[in-house]
Amino acid sequence: MQIGEVAERVGLSLRTIRHWDEVGLVVPSKRSAGGFRLYGEADIDRLVLVKTLRPLDLSLEQMRELLATIDGLEDDEGDDPERTAELAGRLTVFRAAVDSRVEALRSQVQSLEMLSRDLRRLAGERRRPAPG
Repeated sequence: MQIGEVAERVGLSLRTIRHWDEVGLVVPSKRSAGGFRLYGEADIDRLVLVKTLRPLDLSLEQMRELLATIDGLEDDEGDDPERTAELAGRLTVFRAAVDSRVEALRSQVQSLEMLSRDLRRLAGERRRPAPG
């Protein structure tokens, strides 16, 4: 699938997808004879995953490390217990960071919901005719 179709499908700009390719986060699995990026389903899944990581405010290096950890665990056959333990430990650190960020985002959402309610209430009060 070409980059334009992928961008529309996953809801990302062409610029973002190209940038992620350039920095090595999501490299398309193929190129056409003319050098155009071609994305397979696994590439698209990876784009969606990286898109999901955006609100976590991870650096590019942290995203690369998390993706490498996920890849390592998915490919792990259990024949190297030390490596498996290392990957599991890294995953635990990332899970804690994600959980912490999720809590911070929940708090922000609650604050914004309260603000929205207050603004709706204020708008409703403004629409009522003045007593007279």
